[in-house]
Amino acid sequence: MARSLLCRAVGVFRLSGTSTPLTGTRFYSPTEPEPLTVRQQSNGIRRIILNNPKKRNALSLSMLESLRENILTDVDSDDLRVVIISARGPVFSSGHDLKELTSAQGREYHTKVFHTCAEVMTLIQDIPVPVIAMVDGVATAAGCQLVASCDVAVATEKSTFATPGVNVGLFCSTPAVAIGRAVPRKVAMEMLLTGAPISAHDALLHGLISKVVPEERLEEETLAIAQRVCRASRPVVALGKATFQRQMAQGRDAAYVTASKVMVDNLALRDGQEGIRAFIEKRKPVWSNKAEKAHD
Repeated sequence: MARSLLCRAVGVFRLSGTSTPLTGTRFYSPTEPEPLTVRQQSNGIRRIILNNPKKRNALSLSMLESLRENILTDVDSDDLRVVIISARGPVFSSGHDLKELTSAQGREYHTKVFHTCAEVMTLIQDIPVPVIAMVDGVATAAGCQLVASCDVAVATEKSTFATPGVNVGLFCSTPAVAIGRAVPRKVAMEMLLTGAPISAHDALLHGLISKVVPEERLEEETLAIAQRVCRASRPVVALGKATFQRQMAQGRDAAYVTASKVMVDNLALRDGQEGIRAFIEKRKPVWSNKAEKAHD
């Protein structure tokens, strides 16, 4: 079980000196000439920007498909170390596009929307690199779900978070999956039952986000976290993230069994032994960034 997690760690990390847009399918809104998302990557950090501010960056089916492609493209590349998801405009994301959820679209289409959304949210937690939400504004319903699904979330002081679906007759049941695993049960239920927004500081207090910063420092603080991730060994980070997600879904005793086996496998990694040697020798580690074993 623990050894199977090691296969998710991948090879050498090479720095790139410039920011370069990545190739791939570009998803457009039928009524908007601009791509729904923008993807760039530099120095191991992939930026995915929700790019439909006129529609409040609604997670339409097309937006979800674009986001999914941006996450999955070259996800096992040696050059990818961390992903940052942000948005243009005053709304991070308003959640699903309600115009897609009318009876005219039909049950089959509705099923596809929620299946795709669930796939995107689980991908964020299942890919081998950390995903950071960089929030400057409003995140509601599935937009709040997106924030809750990320490994780390940094938000500005003015940002707010809500699950207002109950007020339009559509309870936020799928956002509740991610939010209910990020905040205490009664906090989640109050959000879900009332639809009332919470402030960034309350979101921090309850564990929905990781850090609250002034607007002018949002990018700096988020990049600082991403750069620290980039300085660690890629296979060690991949193994640690996968193990964290696995053990959080288990009972206490099973979680200790899982984590203990993974700690032993981590020690068997070439980079695991390099880190220990570097600590003993009082020097900086030189990572191979490959999931190679130092011993059996």
